[in-house]
Amino acid sequence: MAAPEYVPSGLAGQPRRGLSLPPARPWTAERPADLGPDQPLGVSLGNPGPDQGYALKLVRHFEDRLVLTPGEHAEDAILGCLGVALRRASMFGRAPVIHDLEIAFTLWGFLDEAPEELVALRRPRFQALEHHYEEQRAIANQPPESTLRLTPAQVRSRWPAEWRALLGLEGATRPGAA
Repeated sequence: MAAPEYVPSGLAGQPRRGLSLPPARPWTAERPADLGPDQPLGVSLGNPGPDQGYALKLVRHFEDRLVLTPGEHAEDAILGCLGVALRRASMFGRAPVIHDLEIAFTLWGFLDEAPEELVALRRPRFQALEHHYEEQRAIANQPPESTLRLTPAQVRSRWPAEWRALLGLEGATRPGAA
């Protein structure tokens, strides 16, 4: 509470003014890990985004839910779907969330019994994936951007009936189809 003007005060009782701060300097991305505004784009450069390592923590929620066929391994399914989830998160300019992973695992049929044709497509592509970076990128780039912009509920409502369209395989012919 301020004292009235008629109350005498010494120098120590006067309000003190703080030191004025200089204006802030502009920030620039100078360190190797800083994500600046002009990220290089290319076939093998991936999709940079913030806090992508958080997806490794989130993926643990799916380990016991994966539906694998004989010859498939959880590590390969996780590695392949991580790329899809991180691509989706980076499209929105944010860190990965559980819905990114749910969409990725749903698209590739790892959360439910997948159609045989999808299993035949994914089995060779996901096999020993940790040794094949180009195939990791191909799996991550397979779903069109329009699919990755869907909500998890929209993807679930269209899967498995429209799995080909969701993965961008609309023009592909089905085995046995004339």
